Amino acid sequence: MGTWPLELELVGAGGEPVDLRRTLASHGVADLPPTRIDAVAWTLEATLAVDGVGPRKLTVSAGRPGHALVDVSGSAPAEPVVAAVRHVLRLDDDLSPFYELAAKDETLAWAAAGAGRMIRSATVFEEVVKTICTTNCAWSATQRMVAAIVSHLGEPAPGAPAEGPYGRAFPTPLAMAEADESFYRDTVRAGYRAAYFRSLAASVAAGELDLEELGRATPDELSDDEVAARLLALPGVGPYAAAHVMLMIGRYSRLVLDSWTRPKYAQVNGRKATDKQIERRFRRYGRYSGLAFWLFLTRDWVPDPAAP
Repeated sequence: MGTWPLELELVGAGGEPVDLRRTLASHGVADLPPTRIDAVAWTLEATLAVDGVGPRKLTVSAGRPGHALVDVSGSAPAEPVVAAVRHVLRLDDDLSPFYELAAKDETLAWAAAGAGRMIRSATVFEEVVKTICTTNCAWSATQRMVAAIVSHLGEPAPGAPAEGPYGRAFPTPLAMAEADESFYRDTVRAGYRAAYFRSLAASVAAGELDLEELGRATPDELSDDEVAARLLALPGVGPYAAAHVMLMIGRYSRLVLDSWTRPKYAQVNGRKATDKQIERRFRRYGRYSGLAFWLFLTRDWVPDPAAP
């Protein structure tokens, strides 16, 4: 068993720096159960299914410069816990090619100090379900739906509260497939999404659909166009949702264009622009176009430490 807390070096696969604050504040879905972010203390709490152990509540906090501290509630061996945290923090990504491009762009040069690493869910299945929960609704409805799914279907970690979504891992496809459509309609209050959740979970649980391949495959094995096509074939996934899931799984070529990003771009850019104009602005980033766009919009999410 590990001796906790453990120290984890914050460095990407290409030896590039990792800014923990920027990673924790990378996107709003990272703050949905079974994960939550404390943007004051800059800590991450996540309940994950640890290989060979089961659900465990993990905490990631800042350590000495260039490092994070990883803690766990309940006994657990160090290796699978650290592997789970590395997965969530996406430390296996090599963003150094993106940083080379960003360093030449005065509007994004700041990102080369370690921004751009998107918090990742435990599975692609979780990313898809959560993204469907963001479509055509207010953020409060997204929070309500995800909380209900995790509260009622997620497996608890040792010491989890009797009620509520925290302290429970995101439910497996089988657990979601075994829930009646009425559960999603009446308890989750998912509306038209109820049938989508049942269909998606049943297909994955039966082995008819391998969503995790989308996260494992390299661009040489599965192109971005093919990933997008497979996502668009899923129930409840349209162009916005496909682009969002791709951003979450490290396929950064698509821009997430929606009711929040378009006006935020106009605010940051100083004037409105069409989708084609926005896409043309970030085309220079190639397979990182969507990541560059997202960082352009979200720089103000983390205070600049050099600011007064």
